[in-house]
Formats: sequence, structure tokens, C-alpha cells
Amino acid sequence: MNEPLQFSQLDLGFAHFLSDRSPLRGLQKNRFEELLRQLSSRQASGHSCISVSNDDQDLLMASGFASHNQVTPLIVEAGRLYLHRYWQYEQRLSEQLKALSRRSFCVANLENTLNHYFPSEDDEIDWQRQAAKCAASQALTIISGGPGTGKTTTVLKILALLLETTEQPLHIALTAPTGKAAMRLQESIAGNKMHLPCSAKLKAQIPEKAATLHRLLGAMPPSPYFKHNADSPLPYDVTVIDETSMVDLALMSKLVDALKPGSRLILLGDKDQLASVESGSVLADLCGGLPEQTIELQKSHRFHGQIKTLADAVNQQQAERAWQLLQDRSRPAHLLTEEPIEFIVENYLAYLGLVAGGADFSSIFTAFNRFQVLCANQRGPHSVADINHRVEQTLIKRNKIKSGNAWYEGRPVMISANHSGLQLYNGDIGLCLGDAESDGQLRVFFSRGADGVKKLRPGRLPACETVFAMTIHKSQGSEFENVLLMLPDKVNPVLSKELIYTGITRARTTIAIAANQAVFTATVNQKVSRDSGLAGKLIASSKE
Repeated sequence: MNEPLQFSQLDLGFAHFLSDRSPLRGLQKNRFEELLRQLSSRQASGHSCISVSNDDQDLLMASGFASHNQVTPLIVEAGRLYLHRYWQYEQRLSEQLKALSRRSFCVANLENTLNHYFPSEDDEIDWQRQAAKCAASQALTIISGGPGTGKTTTVLKILALLLETTEQPLHIALTAPTGKAAMRLQESIAGNKMHLPCSAKLKAQIPEKAATLHRLLGAMPPSPYFKHNADSPLPYDVTVIDETSMVDLALMSKLVDALKPGSRLILLGDKDQLASVESGSVLADLCGGLPEQTIELQKSHRFHGQIKTLADAVNQQQAERAWQLLQDRSRPAHLLTEEPIEFIVENYLAYLGLVAGGADFSSIFTAFNRFQVLCANQRGPHSVADINHRVEQTLIKRNKIKSGNAWYEGRPVMISANHSGLQLYNGDIGLCLGDAESDGQLRVFFSRGADGVKKLRPGRLPACETVFAMTIHKSQGSEFENVLLMLPDKVNPVLSKELIYTGITRARTTIAIAANQAVFTATVNQKVSRDSGLAGKLIASSKE
């Protein structure tokens, strides 16, 4: 998708700063400054680099600020222009992955152990078994698959298999990009571990706690550095990352750099989902550049019916078919024909009823997560800000929440800034409730899975926002019983088939979509394509 470039003050300032200090003059200087504006803008939009012509490459090299592989602000490589930092991330990551992909393990009695954990049920290729075989015999394994294909179930069996076939104890790390995704991984592991066909002693060696990547690496804010790096590696023999599509280039490079020598890395994710908010499309690049290390799970075990059919149609950019699938209001996936705010309020009444009735936090939290509004944009009509404001105003008019204060019983909030001291991270969901242990004073409650509940005074929270509605980006790593997906009334650069696919696959039971046909069709027909050299470098390395 080639969105029109919109230059920020940072783009303009950066371009002017370098061009003004270059020896270039006249039209050459103007072109150099234009390339810098494009590079800065595209990098802010998630691209690692931009493509440049031979003439532009010569111009860049003549500027004095570019080289092919030296410490210069700009790097020119294979027809691509990078900011040095992002070229270094990409270069380092490709080198590290190259080394990982070439390391193998010899596991005794592997086939028999595979038969135990993955008994053959039919004559089709058992992709989960193939993934386990790869993870046992090589250092790097990438497991991609849509919802319901059993990614976490497969990795749980892989961990049991590795523990059973390794003489030395294994230190295992479970991690994900956000607190929400980490908690979901944690719940999946804990909920399914009891079904493993192995001893209780072996089950006990599989960890149930998952950490965010920032916590695992040891974030040291406000710096961009981590406690663990190549000089101070992580202590784990096996590192599992869930929701890898959300991991950006810089964070993946730092994670791989910090791996313990000789360890295994297992990446889980859906390559068809939205790429990271920051630069890169790492999971898609790895799947394309490392086919020998990639297994795509193709059989869905719980994601069936019309919602899956709709998701597949969107993913394959069959816009007309997808639109037709939405026309029957009685089916699980359908167009919303009623007024959106009234529909949203009606779906939150059960949750607010439990709040008013003083139910326990677990029941309230479960009720809240049965329904979620997902929006494409943060601002503008039909956006997160618009919907949250209108829902709050309607609830005030209907006496379901109290007005006059930013904090009220029943206010759901999403953390928008990491705070390692409080162990609250971007994407964490909290509910503002009266606390019986504090004479009914308001506290914000956060579910911590097996670790219980964390509650804090509202004033202690880091930056947060009301979350009756959230962006589709922020919903990654979550699932909800019922979803309302809202698109804007006009096409904008954020919209893509990956965005709608990600929103649809958050729903377990029903999904209603509020959109006009023109915007829906244009969105399905737009595909995200990020400029990156990572896949090409990995493909080239496999031929060496």
C-alpha cells in the first residue's frame, strides 16, 4: 500500500539539518533533502528503508553522509536507503538468525517421542508434529498459523518433548510483546498443561508464568537499552515468543542478540496479521526468508464457520465475497444495521449491572471481556476517542455511570505507557471499582491470572485511557466473545486487509461490522507492504 507521504516537523527538520551541512548545491541539494524527508516519514510509518535509483545512490554517496557499511548517518545498500540505526538492526538480526538457522541438535529416539505426543490420526501431514520435529532438531523454529490452529498447544507439547529428551534441566522463558499477550499465553499454558501425556514431575518443569519482552530483557527506561544483551545474555535454554507479528525490528534484534549461546528460539504468530506499530514486518520477513525454519499450521481446531470464512475471504482480498457474507443479520458475522452507540451500550449493560451489584472482580472482568468495540483509528469520526466519548455520555444520560469526575465505578482503562516499577505495561486493561477493603474507595483492578489481582489508586497509574473501544492494533493478542468492528466513513492510509483480518480474528462467537461498502471494499483491496531488506538478506544467506 503506497500511502501519500505526510511530513512531520521532525521529517522536515532532519532533512534540512543534513542537507544544509552537505556539499551539495542547487537541484542536487533539493533532491537530497527530498530523499531524507521521504526516509524519515516512511520510517515513522513502519518501513525500515526506502528504495532509491542508481542516480540517487550516487547523489547520496556524494553527500558525505552516506556509506555502504560504515558509521555514517545514512547507509546505501542494494538499492535501499536506511538510517544507520535501522540498517544496523537489520544487519545484526540477519547475521544472528543466519547463525541460529545453521545450528542443529541431535535428539535420541525422536520419532518415538513424537509418536507419543503427536499420534497420527489421518493420512494428512500433521503440521503440529512437523513443527515439533523442527523445534527438537534445530535452534530456530517459526510457527505461523491463524486462530485455532493450535500454536500454543503445539509449543506446550514441544516443551514437554524437549524436557523428556534432554538429559540436563532446561531453563525455559515464555514471553510476548505486551502484558495482555503474555497473560493470554500464560493462561493457555496453565489451562492445557494438565492434558499433556507425561508425568506430573515433567509437567512441573514447564513454566506457567510469561513475561513481556521488555521485562524479560530488563528494560532500563528512559534509555533504549536493556540489562540483557550480547555481553550479558539471558539465562534460558529455550525462549518462546508468542504474538511475534507484533514485535518490531529493533526489539527483535535486541532479543536475538541477548540469547544464550547454544539456546533454542521458538517464534509463534500469525504472519497475516498486522505488522508491528514500529518499524519492520519481522514475522512475515522471517517466514519468507527462512522457509526451512518455518512451519505453517493449516488446520483450525476451534475457529470454524462463517467468521473463519469471512476472515479467509478478507485475507485473500475477495472483497465482494466478504461483503456478501455480511448481509445476513442472523449469522455470526454480519453488518451492523442499527445505531452503533445504542448497540454498544446494550452490550455493556450486563457488565455495568455486575459493577452496580457489587459482584466479585473475577465475574466483572469476565463480563467486560465478553464484548469489545474495535476501531481502525485513534481520532476522528467512528474512532476510539469518538466512540468512548459518546458511550460515556450515553451512559451518564441513562444513569449507568456517574458524571462530574474522570474516575467512576465501571470505568475500563487501558495503560498506554510502560511502568516497570508498577509492573504495568502498554495494553494492560484495568477496571475502576469500589474496593470493599478500602471502605468503598475507588481502585483500579488488574487481573494477573495465576498471580491474582493487582489494585491501585487511580492517581498512581501511568498514562491510560478509557477503553469501551480500543484500536484494532491494541487488540492484538486478545480474544473476545463478541466484537463490533467500526471502520471510518472515509478511506484513510491506516486501512488495510491486514487490519480487518486482525479485527475479525479477535472474535470467538459473533462479529458485527459497521462500515459502508465503499470503505469496506477499499480496505480489503489495500495490502500492507513495508520496505525492508531483511527477507532478502536471509534468502541470500541461505544460498551461501
